[in-house]
Amino acid sequence: MALFRRDRPRRPDPNRPAVDERVWGRHYTGLSPWVFGLFIVILIAIFTYLAFAKSLPWSSPGFELHARFENAATLRSSSPVRIAGVNVGKVTNVQADGDTVDVTFSVDDEGQPIHEDAEAEIRPRLFLEGNFFVDLRPGSPSAPELADGDTIPITRTSTAVQLDEVLTALQEPTRKGLQKTLIGFGKALNYQPTAADDVGQDPDVQGQSAGESLNDAFKYGGPAGRSTAIVAKALRGENPGDLAGFISSTGGVFAKLAASGDDLANLITNFNVTAGALANESANLSATIHELPPTLEETRTSLADLGDSLPAVRALAIASRPGIQELPDTIAAFNPWLDQTSQLLRNSELGGLAKLLKSSSPGLAKAAAASKDVFPETLDLSRCSTHNLIPTADAPITADSQWGVGQPNFYEFFYGLVALAGAGQGFDGNGPYVRIQPGGGPVLIQDPNPTGQASNTVNFTNTIEAPDGIQPALGSTPPFRMDVPCQKNDVPNLNGPAAAVAPSDLTASP
Repeated sequence: MALFRRDRPRRPDPNRPAVDERVWGRHYTGLSPWVFGLFIVILIAIFTYLAFAKSLPWSSPGFELHARFENAATLRSSSPVRIAGVNVGKVTNVQADGDTVDVTFSVDDEGQPIHEDAEAEIRPRLFLEGNFFVDLRPGSPSAPELADGDTIPITRTSTAVQLDEVLTALQEPTRKGLQKTLIGFGKALNYQPTAADDVGQDPDVQGQSAGESLNDAFKYGGPAGRSTAIVAKALRGENPGDLAGFISSTGGVFAKLAASGDDLANLITNFNVTAGALANESANLSATIHELPPTLEETRTSLADLGDSLPAVRALAIASRPGIQELPDTIAAFNPWLDQTSQLLRNSELGGLAKLLKSSSPGLAKAAAASKDVFPETLDLSRCSTHNLIPTADAPITADSQWGVGQPNFYEFFYGLVALAGAGQGFDGNGPYVRIQPGGGPVLIQDPNPTGQASNTVNFTNTIEAPDGIQPALGSTPPFRMDVPCQKNDVPNLNGPAAAVAPSDLTASP
């Protein structure tokens, strides 16, 4: 970038007049003037391109279709594409393809969808004038839709007849007649009506020429013509002969209506009254019609289900007929039972029982509610019995062959009860009290007295012989945890290390 800046000061020239510092531009340090000029040229080029192209180079034409024509006449890019006289797109490319011409054009969202039976025709904008456009017929709604990039075949396209073709087909007399026709047609379009001609005419067209009235018709008739074309195409029906059948049926209907003129007049009068009543309830009628489609959809499903159920209902009705015929006799035979039932329901019978049940029901309900707390405890007790108590009671004590009897543990418990019962028999006047043998024999044994005083620390007794040992050994706590449920404790091993024989705490006195 060039700058008006001097890096080194020049030597003053004595022959040059002194520079006036107040003069603007002597010390300018901004952009060079050619940069401003280049910027202005670029802006002009951009505006010129947009003025002719009317689109940005990176913009997409959107939805595009192709159409094959025998010739493209004077069709060019940017020519409009119309549906029923309304612009819906433009031609983006015209390219020769062998003996045909491939025309690419875009279609706006307002003109979509385009169906497979669509037709395209190249037509002039004005009669016998250039500036052609593509007249597109979107096709029938029942046909499949065309996708972006699809092609309308040449069998569904046509090209406008050129003026030179018309002149070649018309010879001199015919051309003179055509000239006179055109002149007369022009005069007819441009003729200004007189006051006498306007008598009886619509006020909107009085004082207008035929051309002006025709322009008004084109102005307001475009949307109506498009809708009329859709209605006319729909009136053709879906199959050949539908329209003829419709016209024939309509003729029959009008013939019947003509034969009933008085009834038709009454019908129209009554219909007028009905329409007035409907107009007064237009809001409610609108809400009702809004709810009608979902109602009809549900009704269709219900009617289909009803139709499927009718054969079964008919079969049920046929099968029920003998039972219905026997129903009066059944009711007559049922009356005595009803009499007995009414007697049974008296207060002295089931009525009194019902009152008792009513008074006891609250207590039973409370008992049922409280049983929810009892049942878990009962369940835990059952689990404890199944997992611990019963297996322990069934386990035989076989650790020592000399003292063990090989019987289940609960047998030993009952043996002790029998011995206790035998020791408590009333042999004498002392009564049924347990009498323990105080001992006796030649062997003196001793045992520490844990509760004795200083002079009484040992207990002595006589036995037949000195004890060999004791089983199980005393001192250790049984392996049973109190901090966990009973059913989760391990089953005690009665023949394990804790059940081994240990020395007796009774020793022979020296």
